[in-house]
Amino acid sequence: MKRNPDSIVNVLGKTLYVDDLPENAGMLHGAVVLSPSAHGRYSGLDESKALALDPSVRVLVAKDVPGQNQLGSAVLDEALLAEGDWHYHGQVLALVLASSRVLARRAAARVQILGREDLPAVTDPREAFKRGDIILSPRTQRMGDPEAAYKDCALVLEGRVESGGQEHVYLETQGAIAWPEDSGGARVISGTQSPAATQKIVARVLGVPMNRVEIETRRLGGAFGGKEDQANGWAALAALGAVKSGKPVKVYLNRRDDMLATGKRHPYSSDFKIGLSADGMILAFEADYYQNAGAACDLSPAILPRTLFHAAGAYRVPNVRVTGTMCRTNLVPFTAFRGFGGPQGLFVMESAIEQAAAVLGMDPVEIQRKNLLKTGDSFHYGQDVEDARAEATVTRCLQKARYETLRAEITAFNAAHKDLKRGAAAFPLCFGISFTKIMMNQGGSLVHVYNDGSVSVATGAIEMGQGVGRKIAIVSASTLGAPLASIRIDSTRTSTVANTMPTAASTGADINVMAAKVACDEIRKRLIGVAAARLGVEPSAVALEAGRVYLNAGAAATGSEARRDAGLSFADLVNLAYEQRVDLSAHGFYATPGLHFDMKSEKGHPFLYHVYGCAVISATVDTLRGSYQFDDAFIVHDIANSIDPIVDMGQIEGGFAQGLGWAALEELKFDDKGLLVSNTLSTYKLPDAHFMPRMDVEFYDKPNPTVVANSKAVGEPPLMYGIAGYFAVLDALKAAKPGKKGFYDLPMTPEKALRFLADDEPKEQGS
Repeated sequence: MKRNPDSIVNVLGKTLYVDDLPENAGMLHGAVVLSPSAHGRYSGLDESKALALDPSVRVLVAKDVPGQNQLGSAVLDEALLAEGDWHYHGQVLALVLASSRVLARRAAARVQILGREDLPAVTDPREAFKRGDIILSPRTQRMGDPEAAYKDCALVLEGRVESGGQEHVYLETQGAIAWPEDSGGARVISGTQSPAATQKIVARVLGVPMNRVEIETRRLGGAFGGKEDQANGWAALAALGAVKSGKPVKVYLNRRDDMLATGKRHPYSSDFKIGLSADGMILAFEADYYQNAGAACDLSPAILPRTLFHAAGAYRVPNVRVTGTMCRTNLVPFTAFRGFGGPQGLFVMESAIEQAAAVLGMDPVEIQRKNLLKTGDSFHYGQDVEDARAEATVTRCLQKARYETLRAEITAFNAAHKDLKRGAAAFPLCFGISFTKIMMNQGGSLVHVYNDGSVSVATGAIEMGQGVGRKIAIVSASTLGAPLASIRIDSTRTSTVANTMPTAASTGADINVMAAKVACDEIRKRLIGVAAARLGVEPSAVALEAGRVYLNAGAAATGSEARRDAGLSFADLVNLAYEQRVDLSAHGFYATPGLHFDMKSEKGHPFLYHVYGCAVISATVDTLRGSYQFDDAFIVHDIANSIDPIVDMGQIEGGFAQGLGWAALEELKFDDKGLLVSNTLSTYKLPDAHFMPRMDVEFYDKPNPTVVANSKAVGEPPLMYGIAGYFAVLDALKAAKPGKKGFYDLPMTPEKALRFLADDEPKEQGS
């Protein structure tokens, strides 16, 4: 498989992102005035010192919004520009325009807040829950009767689990450029994962129909979910500035403002109760998840059910009750992040298993293996388990890691070393693929074949470094029979493909590749008809492949006799079709089949399929310092038939690194007043080459016939493997303190490790 040519452009620094695009003469730059505390009210803004800086300076506030001053989708609870009060540190109070970025930021710093009064802030989701500050209603999923099942359990345990948030740290910060249109609308280049959603919000803010707003997204310099809904506000501000000033406007955040004013992964505080038999079979599981939603709804109603869907992990649990509540606090509205609520739920189950294993005197791996899902089981939300691959991937991963030998080596090492201790842990994965909101599982495409044989493919997919464009190009070329080099993936525009869904939930390739294939199939049929007429054969005798036209010799022929070159290139055939006035364009549409879910009963079939896999990670802890290093990571990932193995390997390794960072390194820190402490890259630590273990990744390549090219999604699932890193370090810590109860407070920072090793207990620990 050849390397992705886009990678070469990226490495050479020639890729153009929002801030790299040429600026129009007279373009204005926007800077934002942000709220200085987590909760407060004010009487107004004094703009005089800002306006005195330069004639180009202009300050826009809520009263300047011509349409609706609202960013909310599921709940209209998030103002574009605050008015009278603010609800989190970093909320936008005003947009300042000026002729340069430096001038705009200087002017924004001179805007004074009048009548400021800071109010009490709530930062803890449990406190918000007690106060009744919840968004919408709690959701509960059930199967069986856990309360009755506990009576038959040899062991029943309860515990508390904390999981922290996570900053996206995409390389390209939030930004947009807008041009005013004479219709009263705007044309916007936006760094968004969801052009149609951005189009809807911009139209709402401007007070115009959606057809007067065009959103274009060329590519993103990373997103990880942080530009799904969060990009909407910055595009709307740019469009508002453009319409009000009559000039192009660019809004592009610096890193500090981006970290301060944008949402992150949801922190969770959770309680669990688990019941097991004496031999380690899980008979019942209950959990309550207090989701810290932040100050506004954002995507929390979609993220919370993903937590519930994955509450039981990769395990068959006959009796389940899981409840999730969105708790409103005075922190930045939390949002989508790779995994979309799944990691938080999976960590709770693995914490429960770790605690149960300690009490039963078993290796957690033994409990994990005993309870793995099998084909024919049922998930607690009503979907049957089809084509389960848990046992196969776990068994293979343990073999790769030589797990029994590894355990013996760790035991011997720990016996011989006092100041260093080693540990290891495994994590089995089962992750559902589809948007959990059924309506969102759809996508369109528009394919043009030009009369020289070159091809343009437009879909709703956003390329953000994950290689979705490469997969669309490969399948489009294969379907058309065109050379791969002839395929160009167009930038995504709402005027080209309407009503797009976000490139998220690991569905970007599944949905958009299929939509492109539908259009390419239609054009291919037309071309085959032209070729058949030209060659005097039946259409069934014609084959298009890799830029050539072939004639099939029939079913009886074999080897080189099975077909012969017809003497026509793909470009020749296209030009022939053009001369015969054959339509060389087609629109494709794909809606994921077989999905349904009843929110009242919390039962249905929300996922097209599941991705399985397993990771085994080992770690070494310095018991004097509390520091640690990850030694080895063995991963077996259920990729099915990879469309592009290089792209997929990059996704697995990158996703794992991000997950390991969340589990063991990246601490999103707010103080008691709701102010973000880890607000720069000097105070927010990211994984680097020294942090990462040696990786040994293997594809589990059993085909998946439910999706194009027998493939499986790869974007989100590998992130969850990082959870094994938390428990590998905990395993080493417990080797240093035999008999001491584990704690479940992610991320596993050296500070927490050191507290565990000291006489005092960690602040948050399993009961």
